[in-house]
Formats: sequence, C-alpha cells, structure tokens
Amino acid sequence: MIGGLTQLAYIVATTLFIFALHWMNTPTTARKGVFAGVAATSIAVIVTWAQPGVVHHGWIVVAIIAGFIVGVPLSQVPLTAVPQRTALSHAFGGLAAGLVGTAEYYLWLSEGPEHLTAFRMVAIIAEIMLGYLTFTGSLMAAGKLQEVKWVPQRPVTYPLQNVSNLLLFGAALAIAAALAIHPTAPWAPTVFPVIIALALVFGVLLIIPIGGADMPTVIAILNSYAGLSAVAMGFVLDNKLLITAGALDGSSGLILAIIMCNAMNRSFTNVLFGAFGQVRQTKASGEEKVYKSETVEGAAQVLEQANFVVIIPGYGMAVAQAQHKVRELYDQLKKRGITVKFAIHPVAGRMPGHMNVLLAEADIPYTDLVEMDEINPDMPQVDVALVVGANDVVNPAARTDKNSPIYGMPIIEADKARSVFAIKRSKNPGFAGIDNELYFSDRTWMLFGDAKNVIGELVKQLAGSSHA
Repeated sequence: MIGGLTQLAYIVATTLFIFALHWMNTPTTARKGVFAGVAATSIAVIVTWAQPGVVHHGWIVVAIIAGFIVGVPLSQVPLTAVPQRTALSHAFGGLAAGLVGTAEYYLWLSEGPEHLTAFRMVAIIAEIMLGYLTFTGSLMAAGKLQEVKWVPQRPVTYPLQNVSNLLLFGAALAIAAALAIHPTAPWAPTVFPVIIALALVFGVLLIIPIGGADMPTVIAILNSYAGLSAVAMGFVLDNKLLITAGALDGSSGLILAIIMCNAMNRSFTNVLFGAFGQVRQTKASGEEKVYKSETVEGAAQVLEQANFVVIIPGYGMAVAQAQHKVRELYDQLKKRGITVKFAIHPVAGRMPGHMNVLLAEADIPYTDLVEMDEINPDMPQVDVALVVGANDVVNPAARTDKNSPIYGMPIIEADKARSVFAIKRSKNPGFAGIDNELYFSDRTWMLFGDAKNVIGELVKQLAGSSHA
C-alpha cells in the first residue's frame, strides 16, 4: 500500500516538473511554472522522507535547516548576481550527487560484495565524476562572474592544455573502468578517492580556459552536467523520480547550451576548448581610431526627433542596475509617440535570458522585447539605436573581419541604424578582448559614463523639454 502511494506521488511530482518546464516558456505562465516546480520538489522530499527505510530523521531536519540558512540569503541577491547564484546552485547540486555516490559506494562495500554489481558501479562512477566536476567547475564559473580576485577573469591557457586535460580525463576513465570490473578488490577503497580528486581537478581545468563571453553557454552546460549527475544518482538509489527530474534538467540544459552555441555560431568543443575571451593585441595601423563623444543634451535632442528607437541592453546595464532608468526613458519616448523596441541578443549578459529578466523586473512590456533575428531586418529603418552596455553582440567585426575571434557570430546589426548612441563606462574592450568597430563608425556617438547615471540624465532632459 505504501509503495503504491509513493509511486503515485512520484508520478504527480514528475507531471508537475514537466508542466513547470512547459509553463516557463512564456512570461504569462512563468510564475505558475515556479510554483509547480516548488510543489513537485516538496512532494518528492516529503514522500521520500516518509519511507520506512529512513531512520535518521534528526540529520534530515539538520540538513533542511542548513538548506534554509543558505538558500534564503541566496534568494535575495540582486538580479545582477543571478548568474553567479545560478552557478552556485549547480555547484550544490553536483556536490550533493557526489557525496551520495561516495556514501553509497562505501556503504555497499561494507555490506558485502554482492551489492556492488557492475551496473551499480558504473552508475556510481558516473555520478561522482559528473557531480564533483560540476561542483568545482560551477564554483570557478561563479568566481569569474563575481570577479573574485583569486579567480582569473580572462582565459588561462598554457602549452598542450587540451592534451593534458584529455590525458587527465582518460586517466580518470581508466581507473573508473578498473573499479567497475573489480569493485571489491583490496586496492579499490584506496583508489576510489583518486577518481574524486581527478574529477575535482578536471572541473577547475575545464573552466579556467573559458572567458566571460562564453559564460551563458557554460552555465547551460553545467546545468546539463548537474542534471546528468542526478540521473546517475537516481539509478544508484533506484529512484525513478530522480531519474526523470535529472533527465529533464540535463536535457533542458543541453538544449539551452545548443541554442547559445548557435547564437554565437560556435561548437561545443570551441566553447570548451577555444579560450574565447582572451585579450588579443590589435595590429597597428596607419591611422589611430578615434571615438566621437556626444553630450547628453545632444543625444536627448536626437532621441526626441526620432520615430523609431531600438534599445540594445548588455551586461553594462546589469552592472549599473540601470533597468529602472531604462524604463523611465522608455516611458518618456512612448509619451512622444515614438516606437520603442528592445533588441535582445541570446548571449547578452552572463546567463541565458539575463536581459529579459532585468527588463521584466522594470515592468517593460514583453511585447516590446524583440529577438535578434526579428529586429535585424528592421535596423536600416531605425532612427536611433541606443546601446546600453552591450559590446561584442553589436560588433560589426563579426561580419567583416575574418581574423576576429568573433567572426561568424550572429550580432544585432546596430551599425545599420541611422544613428547610434553607445553608453559605455570606459574605453576597455569587451570580454572578447577586441575593439568594437561600431564605436568608431561615422554614425556612432559615445556617451561615456555609468549607464544608470547617463540614462537618468537623458530622462531629465526629455522630461524638461516636455514641460517647456
């Protein structure tokens, strides 16, 4: 009877997980999707806790309290920190899977060799390798995103890097194969931690050659790894709900990573091993490139005369927390009957959907958010393209310079607009480490400064002129 109720509850939880993913497809049902996911997780935890085989209830209570202590502060981070918070969540998921796999191995080893079948050993090894490399890899990704001092922001490369990584991974697989064949050998308990150590090291080595421009894709890939480790954990524990939930998580992360790679016109191997984001020395040319600066007053006058304005947000908007000022600018322009759209590049920001989330927080109508492929054909008719902290995703070098590291990457074609105003904190290059050709165009004027302050001044100018 108890087993039947448990399976029924797991089916309900699985269904809710599927609906949660489905409802997250659109903003109108996203909140419902969150509640469905929370309900599914709660059902899974309660039903599993109620199993007769669970005897250490005190430790479970301690774990739940610890989870709340860590989770509540993480839920209150600013939206600019959501990418690194997401990476930390992946790290916790990977660590949980790795610890469960480790505990199960030594438990079954003590209970008798008959428990450590070849299938179970393969599942345990997959669980700990994926779990532990996800743990350290996600911590490194979070450190890069948070710009922690001891974590290098730019890619770290060295001779024979990919070869040494593959040799390390090959060594881990060789030891794993030996353990799967001889799980109870006298040397097995001693060698098992070696796989854990190799997985932890490999997680670090996997992330250090990856630059910030690839972080949206990396987060999606780590999400996939965390899901796959949960699948392996489900096989280890013979828990169908874990298998299903992990498969949903892993597949959604993989699909998202594929979308991100397509958005950059790059392959998985290029993202993981290409060191995109490394600073590159530009070749000296006969003439020095010069920025054309504009005043806020001048930019406001041009915006006021426009009929069609496209705002292109990037990570600079997130850093400055300028989304609410952007909303005020949007309102001022709409009051004048100006058509305003937001052009969203799939990899703008530091995680998939980063710009969408920030603009949603400022209550920008979702109907005015336009994807890259949809807005590009209209760019020649755009009077003003306002670039707010975006860099590589609007760089024309992606179309014109075959030697550029971003060549072939689809971009928002801001350079085709009649006028361009680019808000930027400094003259430093973006994460691809190259100058943005858009900023030196005859049609482009720079507005240097913090995006929040610059847009705030634009709003004041427009508001003042409307009362004049």
